[in-house]
Amino acid sequence: MSSAIMEQDFEKDVKVDLSIWKRLLKYALHYKKNVIFICLMMVSVALLDIGFPLMSRYAIDNIIMQNALGEMPLFIALYMVMVVMMGTGVYLFVKTAGRLEMDISYDIRQEAFRKLQELSFSFYDKTAVGYLMARMVSDISRLSEMIAWSIVDLLWAFTYVVGVVIAMLWLNWKLALLVLIVIPPLMVISVIFQKRILKYQRRVRKTNSRITGSFNEGIMGAMTTKTLVREEKNMEEFSELTGTMKKASIRAAVLSAIFMPLVMFLGSISTGLALFQGGVEVMATVITIGTLSAFINYTMNFFEPVQQIAGIFAELQSAQASAERVLTLIDTPCDIIDPQEVIEKYGDAFEPKRENWEEIHGEVEFKNVSFAYKQGESVLTDFNLRVRPGENIALVGETGAGKSTIVNLVCRFYEPTEGQVLIDGKDYRERSQLWLQSSLGYVLQSPHLFSGTIADNIRYGRKSATDGEVRAAAQMVHAEDFILRQDKGYDTEVGEGGVRLSTGEKQLISFARVILANPRIFVLDEATSSIDTETEQLIQNAITTVLKDRTSFIVAHRLSTIRNADRILVIRGGKITESGTHRQLLKKKGYYYDLYTTQFREEATDVILQ
Repeated sequence: MSSAIMEQDFEKDVKVDLSIWKRLLKYALHYKKNVIFICLMMVSVALLDIGFPLMSRYAIDNIIMQNALGEMPLFIALYMVMVVMMGTGVYLFVKTAGRLEMDISYDIRQEAFRKLQELSFSFYDKTAVGYLMARMVSDISRLSEMIAWSIVDLLWAFTYVVGVVIAMLWLNWKLALLVLIVIPPLMVISVIFQKRILKYQRRVRKTNSRITGSFNEGIMGAMTTKTLVREEKNMEEFSELTGTMKKASIRAAVLSAIFMPLVMFLGSISTGLALFQGGVEVMATVITIGTLSAFINYTMNFFEPVQQIAGIFAELQSAQASAERVLTLIDTPCDIIDPQEVIEKYGDAFEPKRENWEEIHGEVEFKNVSFAYKQGESVLTDFNLRVRPGENIALVGETGAGKSTIVNLVCRFYEPTEGQVLIDGKDYRERSQLWLQSSLGYVLQSPHLFSGTIADNIRYGRKSATDGEVRAAAQMVHAEDFILRQDKGYDTEVGEGGVRLSTGEKQLISFARVILANPRIFVLDEATSSIDTETEQLIQNAITTVLKDRTSFIVAHRLSTIRNADRILVIRGGKITESGTHRQLLKKKGYYYDLYTTQFREEATDVILQ
């Protein structure tokens, strides 16, 4: 599912789905003691809030009106105890809820990141980075905040509203009903406004995800932007995005600004009714001044939690899009799944049972393999190939011929639509993915380095490697010369994505990293096409040494780099049209001969022009 499709899924209006929030609450229930403690604190604070007007009523009716000032010290002491209890309750609630928010965020991110580790290569092949970043960062933060704060605030508001209604009905039920008469119009206004506010908030959230993706593309594609002089056009497109978000944000803010005064207006009407009718009843000695004072306090404070309840439900509805996006990510099915019996014997990516793993010798066979990325778009049809252990295979052909598909199938990044891929005579679906991929060395055209030192990046291939083994791997690919020229040698920071190193230097480190892992099967996918001739020669020397006695697949653009391959396969339209050594294919004077001679002339011309 592409990011565009995923975003469209959340364009439609959604109602609060309690099953989703029930599932998310399970993350909070991992910390049951904290949740119970927070609920107790919130109920206690709400009851204390309800108690203060009753305390004022008692003071007015029994101390001030009766001139019983001797009771004042005890009243003040009791009042101060309630204030301290309330302050302590708020402090403990804020402290515990803050910790709960961080715990929930941590757990959801851990589960989401674990899912990202489990997902197949095909998921990343068709999912935008901006989509994933928005889910992992902003959406998860919003959900943890909602669970830890808003839902607990809902408990406080509900307890306070119910308590105030009971208290008012107990004090004077007729006056209470007069106050509560404004509740129906308040609910209608709340529903109308919150629905409209929610509409624009959703638009803001959707646009925010697109802005995140735009930032990512702008940063990652900075060089392309400069070379194509796209700055002005990119700015126009980005301004259109941010303009959409600005308009939606302003409309939501305006609606909120209108909604608040309306609530206050209704609250003022309710307070006015209570004050007028209460004053009449005080004059008629039906109620006391203290009772009227309590009513006015309750009326003035009653509409804040009512409004808060409406706002929280609206926020739940708004945040549900985030909830569904995060849960959709967590629930994303893997395209490639090991059968249960395979997991029981060989383990999975997180709990491998290496003691049951058979040794890989390196024989690879495609047996009547067909494959299509999309239905109706066949890449390979009835493809057959057998590679002996230790054999060096080179794949050449035009773009889209199926070369990368073949090596992706070897690595089990994808699985055949039909047929079998056999490793040492066994269908690799009868083994765990980690069993195969732990014995793979994959070097890409654009090497990726991680933040950290050069040594850290080489050791990424085998975390337990010693400093001596790291240096030996670097020496094997002739990388140590440039490493020692760095200010801190192996301890030099490479920067995010290896930005402080040249493409060739990154490629050498990538080779060293793969070599350190000591794989039985090597895949080099255009690994030398983006580096200079001098570095290419270093890598060629390394390849000759490293690939000895290892099965290897080399997808090559520069044909000069594969002349020593044991077998060169020309792939055209998903089929092998020519096969043989470099010399044998040149003698045939077919497609490979034409390709090689054309490229040789171009390279010779370049040398002359230099």
